[in-house]
Amino acid sequence: MKLQYVVTLIMYEKYIDYTNLKPDASDADIERLCNEAKAAGCASVCVNPCHIHLVKSLLQGSPVKICTVVGFPLGATFATVKVAETKQAISYGAEEIDMVINIGRVKSARYRHVRDEIKAVADVCHKHNVVLKVIIETCLLTEDEKRQVIQIVATSGADFVKTSTGFSTGGATVEDIKLMKEIVGDNIKIKASGGVRDAEFAKKLIKAGASRIGSSKLF
Repeated sequence: MKLQYVVTLIMYEKYIDYTNLKPDASDADIERLCNEAKAAGCASVCVNPCHIHLVKSLLQGSPVKICTVVGFPLGATFATVKVAETKQAISYGAEEIDMVINIGRVKSARYRHVRDEIKAVADVCHKHNVVLKVIIETCLLTEDEKRQVIQIVATSGADFVKTSTGFSTGGATVEDIKLMKEIVGDNIKIKASGGVRDAEFAKKLIKAGASRIGSSKLF
C-alpha cells in the first residue's frame, strides 16, 4: 500500500459514513462495503433499511457503526411513518439514523411541523442511545430557509445537521458547511454529504466544520 494512501486513510476515513444507498445494491455490494469500511476504520456504514440485518452480521465485533436512512430520499411521507421506520430500524440494529426533513413544509414556511417531526424522531433515537442526523437538502433551499431550518435542527434534539441526500440537484458545499457552523456552533455536529469524491474536497469540508463525511468512495 502506498504511503500517501496510508496517510490519507489515517486522516480522513475516521470521518466517513461509507455509503451505498443505491436501489439495486446487492448482498455482495453490501458485503464489499462493510469489508472495506472495517479495513479503513470508517465511522459507519450507511445503507438502506432492508440491509440492516446483513450489515449487523457483517460488522459484528467491529467498531464501525450501523447507519440507515429514514424518509429517504424525498422526506415527503407522514411523520408517523418516519417514527415507525425509525423504531423498526433500531430494533433491527441501527445505531445511527439519517432522516430527511419534509422539504415541502419548509417551502411552505410550516416550520412548526418540521420541528415537531424532528423532535418525534429524536425522542425515539435518544430513548435507545441512537444518533440522529437530519438531512435538510440544502440545494433545494434559499438562504433564509437554510438559516431557519438549521436553527430548528439545532434546537429539536438532533445530534447532526446534514447537507444532502445525494439524490437531488446538488450536494455539499463549503459555503453551506460554514453557514451551518456559524449557526450551530458546537451545540450539534455537521455532516457533509453529496458529491464528496476526493480527499481535497473532504479536507475543505472538515476545515469548514464538518465532523462526518458521507461518501460512496474511500479516499
